[in-house]
Amino acid sequence: MGSKTDDTLAAAADAKLAVTDKSVLSKEEQMALISRNLQEVMNPEILEKVLDEGRHIRIYWGTATTGRPHCGYFVPIMKISQLLAAGCHVVILLADIHGFLDNLKAPIELVEYRAQYYKWVIKAILEAVGVPTEKLEFVLGSSYQKSPEYIMDVYKLCSLCSEHDSRRAGSEVVKQTDNAPLSGLLYPLLQALDEEYLKVDCQLGGVDQRKIFVAAKEWLPKLGYKERAHLLNPMVPGLQGSKMSSSDPDSKIDLLDLPEVVARKIKKAEAAPKVTEGNGLIGFTEFVLLPAAELRGGKFTVLRERDGLEPLVYSDIAQLKADYENDVLTPQLLKPAISAALNELLVPINAAFQASKEWQEITLKAYPPEEKKKKIKKVKDKGTRYQGAPPAKVAAQEGKTEGAVDGSAADGAAEQ
Repeated sequence: MGSKTDDTLAAAADAKLAVTDKSVLSKEEQMALISRNLQEVMNPEILEKVLDEGRHIRIYWGTATTGRPHCGYFVPIMKISQLLAAGCHVVILLADIHGFLDNLKAPIELVEYRAQYYKWVIKAILEAVGVPTEKLEFVLGSSYQKSPEYIMDVYKLCSLCSEHDSRRAGSEVVKQTDNAPLSGLLYPLLQALDEEYLKVDCQLGGVDQRKIFVAAKEWLPKLGYKERAHLLNPMVPGLQGSKMSSSDPDSKIDLLDLPEVVARKIKKAEAAPKVTEGNGLIGFTEFVLLPAAELRGGKFTVLRERDGLEPLVYSDIAQLKADYENDVLTPQLLKPAISAALNELLVPINAAFQASKEWQEITLKAYPPEEKKKKIKKVKDKGTRYQGAPPAKVAAQEGKTEGAVDGSAADGAAEQ
C-alpha cells in the first residue's frame, strides 16, 4: 500500500489535475498517483527510468472475456483512471484466447461477442466516473496471439518451462482440477509474452496474479526480452466477505442491476459492526467510491437525517475506518450511503445500455439465455407381471396389457 507521503503527493497531483494540464506533474507526483491504493509495486525503478527518459509509461491491464463483468471491475478501472491521470498510456487487453484456454470458461463460438461486450462495459464504467476514453487503447488478444512469431515464442517457452513451474504460476488464476486441460498450462506463458508483444513497460493486475508476474520476470529474459515492472491491486472482498465472483449472485452486483436491486443486495451484505478487516463494504468504499467521488470533485457522504444529525463526509479512508471501528459509522448508516453512491455510477451505465441497440444485441449474442430442457416423460415398463412365464403366455399377457392401456386412453379421451 502507498505511504501517507505518497497519498499526500497523489492528492496534490489530483488537485493540480483539476485546474491544469497533466504535463505539469512532477516525477514524484506521477509515481504517487501510479502507486496509490496498490498492494505492491514490483520494480518501480523501471517506471522511474522511463519518466527520466521523458516519455509516457506504457501499461497494460488484461481481462479474460468470460463471465459478465460485475461491480468488482470498478477496482481495476479506478486504478486505470489514476494511471491515465498520471499521464500513462494504458492498453486494455481483451484476452479472448485466455478465456478459452482457462478450462473452457468462454466457449470459442462466444469469445468474439464477449470481447465486444467487455469493451462496451469498460468504456461505460470510465465514462461514468468522468474519465475520457480517447487515450485508451483496446487490443484483442487473438489479433496478435495467432501470429507465427508469437506461436514460435510460445513453443520456445514450452521448451524452457516445466509443467510444475507453469502450474505454480497460474495456481491462483487458472481453474485447478484433478484432470485439468493442457490449455491451462499455456495461460501463464501467454500472459508473460503479452508484455513483450504489447510493447509495454509495466503490467497491472490483482495480487492473485503475483506468481504469474514473478514468472514473467524470470521467463522473458530467457528469450532475450526485457524485464517489466508490475502493479498489484489488492483483492477486495465481495458482499459476503469472500472474493467478489461472477458465479456467486449473492457476492456481486451486476453493472446493469437496477437501483432497487442494488439496494437490496447491499442491504443483505455481511458487515460486522466495528470490524473493518475483511469487510467488503469498507473495501469497496476505499477502492471505488472514495476515488470515484474524488475524480468527480466530491466526497463520500453518509446521511444521518433519521437521527437528526449532520451528515458524515469523508475524503479520507483512515477517518472512515476510525469512525466505523468506534461505532460512529454503523452498518445501518453505511449501507444506504453505499447504495446511493454506487447507483450514481450505475445509472448512467444502464442508461447507455438502454440507448444502444448494438450493445443490447451484443449482450444477447455473448450471453444467450439458457434454454430450459423439456422433461421427457418416461413410459413405465410393466413387464410380464410375473416371472418364469412361457413365451406364448408372455406375448398374450403383453397384448392384454397394451390393449388395456390403449383402451383406458381411448375411454379417457371420449369422456373429455
